Amino acid sequence: MASQYAKHSVLLCFRIVFSCFFLPQIFLFNARLASAQTPAYACASGNYTFCDTSLDVKIRVDDLVKMLTLQEKVANLVDGAAGVSRLGIPKYEWWSEILHGVSNTGPGVHFTSLVPGATSFPQVILTAASFNKSLFEIIGKVVSTEGRAMYNVGLAGLTYWSPNVNIFRDPRWGRGQETPGEDPTLTSNYAAAFVRGLQQRDDGDKDRLKVASCCKHYTAYDLDNWKGIQRYTFNALVTQQDLDDTFQPPFKSCVLDGNVASVMCSYNQVNGKPTCGDPDLLSGIVRGKWNLNGYIVTDCDSLDVIFNNQHYTKTPEETVALTLNAGVDLNCGSFLAKNGESAVNKGLVNESVIDRALTNNFATLMRLGFFDGDPKKQLYGNLGPKDVCTPENQELAREAARQGIVLLKNTAGSLPLSPAVIKSLAVIGPNAQATHTMLGNYEGVPCKYVTPLQGLSASVSTVFQAGCSDVSCATAQVDEAKKIAAAADAVVLVMGSDQSIETEGRDRVNITLPGQQSLLISEVASVSKGPVILVIMSGGGWDVQFAKDSPKITSILWVGFPGEAGGAAIADVIFGLHNPSGRLPMTWYPQSYVDKVSMTDMHMRPDPATGYPGRTYRFYKGQTVYSFGDGLGYSTFTHSLVQAPKVVSVPLEEGHVCRSSSSTCKSIDAVEQSCKNLGFNIQLRVRNVGTMSGSHTVLLFSSPPSVHNAAQKHLLGFQKLHLTPQTEGLVKFNVDVCKHLSMADELGNRKVAVGEHVLHVGDLKHPLTVRI
Repeated sequence: MASQYAKHSVLLCFRIVFSCFFLPQIFLFNARLASAQTPAYACASGNYTFCDTSLDVKIRVDDLVKMLTLQEKVANLVDGAAGVSRLGIPKYEWWSEILHGVSNTGPGVHFTSLVPGATSFPQVILTAASFNKSLFEIIGKVVSTEGRAMYNVGLAGLTYWSPNVNIFRDPRWGRGQETPGEDPTLTSNYAAAFVRGLQQRDDGDKDRLKVASCCKHYTAYDLDNWKGIQRYTFNALVTQQDLDDTFQPPFKSCVLDGNVASVMCSYNQVNGKPTCGDPDLLSGIVRGKWNLNGYIVTDCDSLDVIFNNQHYTKTPEETVALTLNAGVDLNCGSFLAKNGESAVNKGLVNESVIDRALTNNFATLMRLGFFDGDPKKQLYGNLGPKDVCTPENQELAREAARQGIVLLKNTAGSLPLSPAVIKSLAVIGPNAQATHTMLGNYEGVPCKYVTPLQGLSASVSTVFQAGCSDVSCATAQVDEAKKIAAAADAVVLVMGSDQSIETEGRDRVNITLPGQQSLLISEVASVSKGPVILVIMSGGGWDVQFAKDSPKITSILWVGFPGEAGGAAIADVIFGLHNPSGRLPMTWYPQSYVDKVSMTDMHMRPDPATGYPGRTYRFYKGQTVYSFGDGLGYSTFTHSLVQAPKVVSVPLEEGHVCRSSSSTCKSIDAVEQSCKNLGFNIQLRVRNVGTMSGSHTVLLFSSPPSVHNAAQKHLLGFQKLHLTPQTEGLVKFNVDVCKHLSMADELGNRKVAVGEHVLHVGDLKHPLTVRI
């Protein structure tokens, strides 16, 4: 009896546990699965005017807004928008990320068994190193397709807060990896191309959006946490000249050239004002001068930061009023939802301002089709899990990494390695087996990983030693690494950093390789009998002068954070399956530079009076380890000038002060009446004089006359072409004098310098005189 009772008790307990725990979990799982296959959308019934797709967006939005109570309005001014259930409008999460692939960094994206991962492209800094505008755009197109596919099964939103188009001003910045680098021209071109790739629909309807992009963080934001100085309270003191010729251009291109649907204001203050509360920056420039067609969103919890961290306002309601009246439309966070109604009731915000914000937000969702009924009946309704992580997308991720990888040093006889010659390859370093590290930050779950070790092992026999327990490399295991290096035909050292060294909220203090990495590299190189290839995986640059100078280190590759297929791409370059053509998108400084320069000093231009050296290749004249635009290949390419003018005359109206005989005008205003149709072509012949096919990156620079503290040189444009051995191609640049040859003067006004400008591509230089 006891035995039967015990068996009955166990069975009863099992049934109770199964009924009380497992069954609800199963039902919950099934419910989640069902909801994960149903995207949120409004107008399922279509009985309202705002649901009528035949009407203009403005008519529809106005109809919707006038139907809402103040409480309902305020509840829809935050990223976790409450919707309006009585009108059939569901909740909507605005915050999704798609920086270099669909990312679950924000709450709008979820990976499940239905869609376990998405294609993870290289971190932006490496893609930018390709200097390939068509690549920037096609990546945007691919990731937006995957995002739209995930939306269709309820796993993602339609509004993506990417790209990051801040200037990589200081080498220590942890978020520099997210940006296209230090140059405004490259960053502007990347921004516009990526945004177009994300947003443009395949049916050519320019009034509608595939997904909505957002350019961030506006503006002069490039410090996170340096020596205890936090982005939340940092006041960026920026001259008008630096603001207009360095920090603003990428955002201007986002809006004017990319037609971006959103701009995000940043945490920091600029010249004493929170950017999210500055009407000149938001209503004046973004909405006014640039005519943004979309919404302005705060960085997450920025309103709380303004009130509780910066103490800029005295009450929560004043904070709401400050930001909404400045031009903010959407608050990432809950601050506005909690305090918005009170701000209106206290007379600090007019309800018409609330209506304006809602109008901009709802208009964006309408352009996305959110109010058009079932998305499965719309243009992208056929997309689903089958369109995520396709073989074509994964191959593009590998190709993007290949195109970005930069060969910084290559001694004769080093790279590419021949698998037929290399019988044993020693692979050493804390990043040799990197998986997640390869993604960088703002990452999602990748389709799969190919580590550097896996990539290299696919071609030759390898032996591996980490050499360090992690990238911090507190104590290098030198002896074990030296042992395998001495016995190998060649050595590949995979070093660098990860998100524990550089990331959001974490700026560097030093730019030498972490811990004992340099010791490990040098010791391994000293005993190696064949080529030693140093591979640096990182977002920012490093002082690796020791490796550059060492005859024992025969090659150096910078591979950024190369994405899910990074290991395969690295192997493709090392074994010559791909001829590298990447170029550095940022300056690599010596450690002495960061020892001398405070990260908080926002000045771009040097100051001889104080010894301040300036920033980036445009203004810094001191020693570098590697310079912006540096990069080698396995072929040699020559340039010759085919066509370029020697003189350009700028027409000025009668009576213009600069036309008088006594004029000493050093520059003229870059205004429409004198700039209309004022341009010229430059044609270059590029020849591949090597023995290997490959792509070549052509960078066109200009050095203007020394007026208005002008840059010593700046990038006018860039192009990429592919040439087989002993063939040539023509490259053509269309130069708009007032757009490309102008500069910002001390007051931020665009000027064209009169006198000799020098155009240069590589070693080729051509003088061009601008005269009146």
